[in-house]
Amino acid sequence: MTLQIPFDNSYAALPEGFFTRINPKPVAAPRLIHFNEALARDLGIEADASDPALAEMLAGNRIPDGADPLAQAYAGHQFGGFSPQLGDGRANLLGEVIDASGRRRDIQLKGSGPTPYSRMGDGRAWLGPVLREYVVSEAMHALGVPTTRALAAVETGEKVFRETGALPGAVLTRVADSHIRVGTFQFFLARRDLDRLRALFDYTRARHYPQAETPGEMLAGVIGRQARLIALWEGLGFIHGVMNTDNTTLSGETIDYGPCAYMDRYHPQTVFSSIDAQGRYSYANQAHVIVWNIAQLATCLVPLTPDQDLAVEEFTKLVHDMPALIAKYRSEVFARKIGLSAAQDGDDALVDDLLALMQQDGADFTNTFRSLGDGAPRDQFTDRDAFDAWHARWQARLKHETDPEAVMRAANPYVIPRNHRIEQMIAAARDGDYAPFDRLMTALASPYETRDEFADLTRPPLPEERVQQTFCGT
Repeated sequence: MTLQIPFDNSYAALPEGFFTRINPKPVAAPRLIHFNEALARDLGIEADASDPALAEMLAGNRIPDGADPLAQAYAGHQFGGFSPQLGDGRANLLGEVIDASGRRRDIQLKGSGPTPYSRMGDGRAWLGPVLREYVVSEAMHALGVPTTRALAAVETGEKVFRETGALPGAVLTRVADSHIRVGTFQFFLARRDLDRLRALFDYTRARHYPQAETPGEMLAGVIGRQARLIALWEGLGFIHGVMNTDNTTLSGETIDYGPCAYMDRYHPQTVFSSIDAQGRYSYANQAHVIVWNIAQLATCLVPLTPDQDLAVEEFTKLVHDMPALIAKYRSEVFARKIGLSAAQDGDDALVDDLLALMQQDGADFTNTFRSLGDGAPRDQFTDRDAFDAWHARWQARLKHETDPEAVMRAANPYVIPRNHRIEQMIAAARDGDYAPFDRLMTALASPYETRDEFADLTRPPLPEERVQQTFCGT
């Protein structure tokens, strides 16, 4: 067998209305681009990457034994506007496996053809967004951020048509702790379907929060995971770009790398997404938006409680306390970035003053923090006197630390998937050259390690290389 997946499916056993059973639509000429063998082993998947038939299964032309393909239903707030029915318009959940650590993981094909939720779309993906998600999601995993993973990418041998014309098609095989979203709960609340809403709560609680006994306890668990996730994003200068409620997971993973990007020059209001005209999902707004999104989840959970007035009071307090929790995690993340093993009073001001200097001078986010531990940070600034004053305060604080350089090296990556490098990689792949993709994958597998052979990947973009906008790629 080319591909043996030990499926153990549970979502497919939920009642009618949670999904539509549908097979992926076959493609013309699938060809494997990349197969994540290390992840496959962790998932208990046996595969022969050299067998051309593997691409047939990962493109959806053949259904693996034990799979139960389906498209999931969900709703969601998109840029603040509610859509009562969204769903997997170009994705297909093949099934689930239990990995080496005992976690249940979804295996999903993305770009696998139209479904009842496609909303006039073609259900396909083009090569660029598939490679972007592959690179960035695997980089996020290596950076220590909860995220979906990439198991494989396959060319389809077909063209997809977008505003820019005909583009090469591709399919991504995505792995997630689950694809349950805030929007999944909103789907049933919008229909006032309390039976299925409760079934979804019971399933989600058992899968992700088995210690939770009540909706309030599960809500607190989701808040904790999402608060930590946002702090980790901020610590990397990461901007998701489309933080709709249908892209907010109950598992606490980063999902859907559409118009995502990492900042080069630091500015808190940085936006890349071409569809975020108002800056709703800017870097600085992410901490506010996630609270709003979780408030929508809280609204969905209220009808499941025996005393709804009491639940509103309890859930409101949990949501109102969330900004302070995000701030706590942020303090911990940024304390490590400047070499502090634990945050203390006054450390936030030290960090914020550095960020203000970076904003003023247009300093590179990643390189400035990395240079604090193993470089010449003064060179990142034009106002050297202002930096010197900050540096003196910082050095006085570091006198209480035993090994700040080690703390900083573990907290500040040497290399990240910069936008201009991703665009260059995609352009090469469109011409059939996957060497830049392979090189990025190698460099990003160990992002905290200084390696001179990848020094060019740490360089900020030249003016003509700057990526001003990113796109969803649907």
